[in-house]
Amino acid sequence: MSLSSPLRRSKAEPTIGLINVVFLMLIFFLIAGTIAPSPEQGLELVQITDPDQRLPDHALVLGPDGSVRYQGAETDAATYVETLTEARVARVMPDRNAPAEALVRLSQELRAAGAERVLVMGERAIP
Repeated sequence: MSLSSPLRRSKAEPTIGLINVVFLMLIFFLIAGTIAPSPEQGLELVQITDPDQRLPDHALVLGPDGSVRYQGAETDAATYVETLTEARVARVMPDRNAPAEALVRLSQELRAAGAERVLVMGERAIP
């Protein structure tokens, strides 16, 4: 009678668990990217090439007709500057079809109302 030794099983590698975690992270970031708030409807932002640019939390929107809106309501520079908390930095998201004169005039009004800096926001250019 011969006794054979039991087959040795190799330890299972945790690659399946790692693949599952990576897959779940991919799904999370895909969903989070589609849920992120977008600028106002119909607004075409100016394209920029600065990779460090980020969308602002609260910004003035300069429309193609030169109108100025803040959080969807018509406003003016002085009223907007009163709401600033972050070192009086004003952020403007101009429509790419907005007149340049309106952007310059708005920037001057913001500075006159007390804004220390005026940042013009735009859309990242796709390389």
